[in-house]
Amino acid sequence: MSVAADDLVAALRGGNRRALARAVTLVESTRPDHRHQAERLIEAILPATGGATRIGISGPPGAGKSTLIERFGLDGIARGRRIAVLAVDPGSKRGGGAILGDKTRMAELGRAPAAFIRPSSAGVEMGGVARRTREAILVCEAAGFDTVIVETVGAGQAETNVAEMVDMFVLVLPPAAGDELQGIKRGIVELADLILVNKADGALLDHARRAAAEYANAMRLIRPAIPEWQVAVRAVSALTGSGIDAVWDDVARFRAVLEANGGWQHRRAEQARAALWTEIGDGLVERFRAAPAVAERLAEIEREVIAGARTPAAAARLLLAAFLGIPPLPA
Repeated sequence: MSVAADDLVAALRGGNRRALARAVTLVESTRPDHRHQAERLIEAILPATGGATRIGISGPPGAGKSTLIERFGLDGIARGRRIAVLAVDPGSKRGGGAILGDKTRMAELGRAPAAFIRPSSAGVEMGGVARRTREAILVCEAAGFDTVIVETVGAGQAETNVAEMVDMFVLVLPPAAGDELQGIKRGIVELADLILVNKADGALLDHARRAAAEYANAMRLIRPAIPEWQVAVRAVSALTGSGIDAVWDDVARFRAVLEANGGWQHRRAEQARAALWTEIGDGLVERFRAAPAVAERLAEIEREVIAGARTPAAAARLLLAAFLGIPPLPA
């Protein structure tokens, strides 16, 4: 590595906030020269990573995720934790920028010396996370943060990629019951290690408690992913702080259970495997688009598909054959 890169690593390891921000910017960059530097940076800091608890937090819009994360983070700091929040905002497909700004919604936590908040745009990425969230997690760990929270976009039911890069997946839901419960897809609920029904305060207190009871009953009908862990469902209030202490206790118990049965290391291994295949997939798509044999025909074939003159399957076979330099497979 260059002297400048060595200095960045040293400053990052020393907990320098400016170095941390620079490092996250570097790993999020799409410039080819930056990608090479980012990979060297990750290799250099890798021995200093892995010690943090990685928590993914998802949920539908209006559930109060950002407010809950701020309260949860402040309580964690009071317990002596160092909290990093990677808040993935919806991205504009036109400009690529973040539509929201979670850092502005967590102003008090953002001012805390033991906290770091980084908003990132999801851009065109699916699954609720930005493309380089995995690397940003490692950078935060190298800077000495012992808890890394990934807040997903929360714009739909495709919020599942985050479960492949964290140790504990937390689903935050607004008060709802009865028919409204049916709107929460089973797929994302089955991924949850903890379910929090937020806004359990004021006029919504009874609604939140009833919803938590219904969700808890529903979870008993789902086979737990970890035999030793029954997914807890809690009614909490980000506004008053009610129930937040118990969430920290749940996190500690969950980690203890997984460390005792070997599940912790298994999850970390699966995170690495998922990262490998994501990199392979992303790399192949980039090379595919950049290949001259594909580039010269892609726009025309896309127009044919849009016009209904060619099926997507036939178009894909044709382009893949051009990319690989082989005759197209028969339909």
